[in-house]
Amino acid sequence: MNAMEDHLLKLRPFPLADIGQVVSFLKDFLNAWYVQSVILCLAFYAFTPLPLLAQEETLSEKIISMVEELTGEDTEGGEAVLYQEKLHELMEDGVKINSADEQEISRLFFLSAFQVRALADYIKRTGKILSHYEIANIPGFDRETAEMMMPFIRLDNKIVANENNSKCRSTLLTNISVKPSGYEQDAPGSPWKILARYRFLSGQISGGVTTEKDSGEKFFNWKPPEVEYISAHLAYSGSGFFKKIICGDYSARFGLGTNINSSIMSGISVTAPINLPSNDEIKPYTSSDENNFFRGIAAQLQIGKSTISGFYSMNMIDGKIKADTGIVPDHCLTLYKTGLHTSFSSLSGKDAVGETSWGFSFSGTYGNLRAGMLFSENRFSLPMKNPDSGPEHIFEFEGDNNRLLSFYYNAVIKRLHISGEYTFNLINRSAFVQSITARPADRLSVSLIYRVYEPGYTAFHGKGPFCSSSGDNVSGIAGSVTFEASKYIFISAGCDLRHNKWLKYRCSTPSVSVNEEVRIKYLPPGKTSAELVYNYRRFSQNGQNSLGIISQEIISVHTGRITLKYSPEENLSLGNRIEYKTLPLSGNHGILIFQDLNIRLSTIPLTILMRYCIFNTDNWNSRIYTYENDLLYGFSIPALSGMGSRSYIMGKLKINLNTELRLKYGMTYRHGVCDSEKFSDEIKMQLRMSF
Repeated sequence: MNAMEDHLLKLRPFPLADIGQVVSFLKDFLNAWYVQSVILCLAFYAFTPLPLLAQEETLSEKIISMVEELTGEDTEGGEAVLYQEKLHELMEDGVKINSADEQEISRLFFLSAFQVRALADYIKRTGKILSHYEIANIPGFDRETAEMMMPFIRLDNKIVANENNSKCRSTLLTNISVKPSGYEQDAPGSPWKILARYRFLSGQISGGVTTEKDSGEKFFNWKPPEVEYISAHLAYSGSGFFKKIICGDYSARFGLGTNINSSIMSGISVTAPINLPSNDEIKPYTSSDENNFFRGIAAQLQIGKSTISGFYSMNMIDGKIKADTGIVPDHCLTLYKTGLHTSFSSLSGKDAVGETSWGFSFSGTYGNLRAGMLFSENRFSLPMKNPDSGPEHIFEFEGDNNRLLSFYYNAVIKRLHISGEYTFNLINRSAFVQSITARPADRLSVSLIYRVYEPGYTAFHGKGPFCSSSGDNVSGIAGSVTFEASKYIFISAGCDLRHNKWLKYRCSTPSVSVNEEVRIKYLPPGKTSAELVYNYRRFSQNGQNSLGIISQEIISVHTGRITLKYSPEENLSLGNRIEYKTLPLSGNHGILIFQDLNIRLSTIPLTILMRYCIFNTDNWNSRIYTYENDLLYGFSIPALSGMGSRSYIMGKLKINLNTELRLKYGMTYRHGVCDSEKFSDEIKMQLRMSF
């Protein structure tokens, strides 16, 4: 075998013997996908009556891509959960854009400061918007942005301040799910995962309770019995001096988030215009993340164009504790963030550390400039100590007290938006963020952001822009360009360069990483859309077979994706995706193809969502993530690796105007693995009632 033949074999996308087998496999692969699509379509036309209903609004492909990207980047999965819950909150409580209130419109967190102001000014000048498609004609908007907004906005003309009334409105939501084939028999509790959420609103008063039990956990623990996880809040929202008061559990975000941000982070996709938050925010906490929230009291006061905020929290969080002398623990090695309590070690670390947090902020608007400052402090009942003296732990936080002081600003000057934040701690380690977004033309947007998180800087409740946490010890610069090339073609491109100044997980030297992406979307008139995405990532990690000084490998990952959506009828939509991933250094490859079919019946208020997906990847490194429709406040973005298929069917039944039932069954089948891993399935049920 000559060198050229050897090279060609290394480039093959599947671990097959020769080119003939490759061709044969691809034919079978595509035939299976085509047959499934035809069967699904024929089933629809055979059993669906002719009368039509309005098309169900779904998430845009760009938002789905953001959620998938978060899942791949965030090893703990918490950020993607928060992002999805934020989207569900917007779906349940749509943004009232015809209020022309910039703070209300800015709840659409994917809009830029330009777009928020342009939308508010347009409504004040011309009157209320009557159609979603009218948004695309506003300067600074296009059809793609209007499509992203559609599931999350309301077009009624009610002003937020006038909506208050004494009538009490309540919502009760219950999720129950189980994985019959994947239950751990040695877990202390049942295999059922249960989530219950109750919320009410009466005029300016709102409140709620959230409880959750993960699979394998006991619903009641300890003596006397306590619910595994419970969260509650009571809140007041007004338009006068007292803008907001919250008792119980709440989340907060100030400035650009390098100091305090228990909500979603900014800078999710390198191809999206950089939209950094412009308003300080405290809001009731309704998520199921058991550690990243505040428990106590918070308030926002409004004095003219100035806002004063303060918060105080006392919360018990999970951690691994240890005793150097004696049997009584005297320090904490690390904090747990998963919230799972299914083993002896995780149960012993539940609520092991007390955290006291407090802070205050002041911000004001002066013409086109908004500026503010924030002071915060975290105190722990047990001091933090590094688990060992290795060099990778030199800059990790130690002690029981962490104080941070931030200064931040943002300004809009004609077609230019600039914002920045500087935060430092007791040992003079700092975080600095500066962004510039310009719109030189209505069809063109350019964004640039520079950030530095110094080694030794830690913010336990901070998530700065383009950083998974504010303790990543990274500096970098990211830029993006969004261009409406023609009436139906939208092009966006972005690049993020990162320099890790110190060691990180699986990399024992300072390193540099690159993330580049190009996205082309075609939105012609009618019910058709297409999107092409190419992503390139390069990073360093420790070599597999290093002796002595650990060598470094440069890993590059190329990913290409084509997505097609088509709605031949108002109550029928089809979706297809082909995604290919390759890692040239190792020769690993992966491919995924799926077919979606969404049907909304006319004889009964039932919506059916189905998917058939086939995949083939060489190993875990070439895995592919794919977003799935799921229950409200659910989370389903499976990582598909190996060779097999993934299918699901979900039904949404509108029992009456105030009650909705959802049922989902999903199954994954993998070839060439042991029996215990070959087949897995899950059953999910949700009941949502409003009264």
